[in-house]
Amino acid sequence: MKRIVASIFALLLTTAAAGAAGIDETINTATAPIAELIGKIVFFKIPLFGAQLPLVVLWLVAGAVFFTIYMRFINIRGFKHAIELVRGDYANPNDAGEVSHFQALATAVSGTVGIGNIGGVAVAVTVGGPGATFWLIMAGFLGMSTKFVECTLGVKYRNENPDGSVSGGPMYYLRKGFSERGMDGFGKFMGIFYAIGIFIGALGIGNMFQSNQAYVQLNHVAGGGLDGLGWLVGLIMAAVVFSVIIGGIKSIARVTEKIVPFMAIFYCVFALIVIFMNAPAIPEAIGNIFSGALTGEGVAGGALGALIIGFQRAVFSNEAGIGSASIAHSAVRTNEPVTEGMVSLLEPFIDTIVICTITALVIGTSAVADPNFAGDARGIAMTSAAFEHQISWFPIPLAIAGVLFAFSTMISWSYYGLKGWTYMFGESTRGQTIYKLIFCAFVALGCVVQLGPILDISDALVFLICVPNILGLYFLAPIVKRELESYLARIASGEIKKYKNA
Repeated sequence: MKRIVASIFALLLTTAAAGAAGIDETINTATAPIAELIGKIVFFKIPLFGAQLPLVVLWLVAGAVFFTIYMRFINIRGFKHAIELVRGDYANPNDAGEVSHFQALATAVSGTVGIGNIGGVAVAVTVGGPGATFWLIMAGFLGMSTKFVECTLGVKYRNENPDGSVSGGPMYYLRKGFSERGMDGFGKFMGIFYAIGIFIGALGIGNMFQSNQAYVQLNHVAGGGLDGLGWLVGLIMAAVVFSVIIGGIKSIARVTEKIVPFMAIFYCVFALIVIFMNAPAIPEAIGNIFSGALTGEGVAGGALGALIIGFQRAVFSNEAGIGSASIAHSAVRTNEPVTEGMVSLLEPFIDTIVICTITALVIGTSAVADPNFAGDARGIAMTSAAFEHQISWFPIPLAIAGVLFAFSTMISWSYYGLKGWTYMFGESTRGQTIYKLIFCAFVALGCVVQLGPILDISDALVFLICVPNILGLYFLAPIVKRELESYLARIASGEIKKYKNA
């Protein structure tokens, strides 16, 4: 095995050093027309009151609103119980599954908290104005309900394998759910379609994009000292990722349960320092968020434009409705599907309402204090400029946070892609090892070549699979509601008891 890994990495090294630029140009030329076509289809926009509304975003937001109302605001009334579950108050060690509630949450959060929380929010605020932040928060709040539905289904319809491992996610609940309704062929098609999309997405936005952006930020902090060394950074990243994912979900969960709280707190502490160093600008920055949400001054489409951009950034960040998180949550140790639905409520709250909002305030307060603080910088470079504007060395902790965000996203998405792979090709150990080697090869490539169109295709496919996922959630929502009512009734009657005192 070690010889195989060494051979693949050596091949990558030789290829990268020999002609990365030529590879870039060849692949970009070949895939650009395909990426453009897929992008136009998936992100098709309709003009609405002067703004351009992507239908896929409307599909996701409409689902979030429906599930919030249908489940009677489970995103509010389930919040306290979700915290109790994460603490382990109701954890039965004899339940089937592989990881604890906290580990499942940490793994899912690590998959959503990525470079987009730093750079993507900056883009949203730049394009949509301060008001986009308000709608970003609102979309995060509604997305909590979508996560509840898909993660409850993920546990209910999961497969428990003979070796004690678990496989779950939209592939399984789409196939089994539609099959129960006499649509077996349609369910099989939906399952395989989702598996293909999540596999390709894992290699693109869940992998190459993350390693590439981490390298860019490291090189920025190093003052360009890593120019031409992308291959080395990529190989190191790939080796570290492989050392974690080779052990499966249990190994991934052991890492994420430690790294996710650390990286979230680490980033938020430095971000809050920047915000409070701009303390006089805080009232105006917050006021701009609310006024911009209603007026959308300077934004195409006015208030509606700010709403669209805020909602789009939120669903891109927390992935509510994409179904990916349910793959991680399916591995939890529980015999009650609703418990993991409850736990998943916390995911959009942490990712979008907390971390994305803090990033938006870093930029918002910096812009009030000095409208020209970022110059022409965009994305993660803008957030870095906001940090550097206060203390010259603050981009260093930002780079550390960026690397941790990218690393955690890669190891979580490796599991998502793995479950798409095993759904298509079976659960054999050899097949899983082949997938993990392929995944790590793409980690290294992400730091070497700029595969713009390939990433565009990956991005589009990830959002294309939300179409069958949300459709399945609509069909299966009554089952989730019955599970929820039964669970709450048994909690109230005392039939379900705590295993640990709060």
